Amino acid sequence: MKKLIIAAIIACTSLSAMSQTADLRKKIEVNGSAETEITPDEIYIAISLKEYFKDNNNKKRVTITELEKQLQTAVAKAGIPKEDLMINNVSGYTDYWNQKKDPNFLASKQYKLKVKDLNSFNVIIAAVDPKGIASTYVESYNHSKITQLKNDLRVKALLNAKDKASALASALGDKLGSALLIQDLNSDYNVQPMYARANYALVAKADAAGNEAEMSDIDFKKIKLQYTVNVTFEIK
Repeated sequence: MKKLIIAAIIACTSLSAMSQTADLRKKIEVNGSAETEITPDEIYIAISLKEYFKDNNNKKRVTITELEKQLQTAVAKAGIPKEDLMINNVSGYTDYWNQKKDPNFLASKQYKLKVKDLNSFNVIIAAVDPKGIASTYVESYNHSKITQLKNDLRVKALLNAKDKASALASALGDKLGSALLIQDLNSDYNVQPMYARANYALVAKADAAGNEAEMSDIDFKKIKLQYTVNVTFEIK
C-alpha cells in the first residue's frame, strides 16, 4: 500500500513539474526578408607589365622602370592615393643572372590597383604604353560600407517578419506580442558580380599602332544582397 502511495505521489509530482515547464503560450512563426542592390566601390585590379623591344634587333628595350613610371603618373593624375597601387610580384626584374645569360630576357612586374570604379581604371590604363601591358583583370572587389549594409538588411528583414506576423494575428483578432526566438538564416557571403561590359581590359590593348583607344562607360552590374530571418512571436 505504501508503495502505491509513493508511486502516486511521484506521478503527481512529475505531472506538476511538466505543467510548470510546458510553454502554453500561443505563438506564430514567420519568415522575413529584405534585399538591396549595390555597386562595389572598392575594386582591385591585377595589372601585369612586361618589358619589350622597340626594334627588330632587340636593342631598344622599354624597361619596367619606364612602364612603372607611366602607371604611377597615371594613378597620381587620377587622384588615387599612391598606397592604392601595390606590387604583387616581380619576375626577373632584379634577376641579374638571367639578364646576363640572355640579353633578350624580358622582365615583368605585377601590380594590384585599388579603384572605386572601372571607368577610372579605364583612364589610368589607357595612359600606359599598351605594348608593355601583359594583362589586366579584376582580382577582387568589396564595398566600403558592406558591414553596415548587411546589418541594415537584417533589421529590415526582422521588421518585415513583424509586419507579416502582425497582419496574421490581427486577422484572427489577436495582438502580436514580443519576439520569442530570432534565427538568422544567412550564410553571409558575397556573390561575384557580372560585368556590365567585358572590354575594360581591352582599352590597354586597343590599337598598339598609336590610335586613341575608344573609351566606354564601364561598370559592375549591381550586386543583390538578400537576407532572411525566421522569427517566433507570442500572440496575446
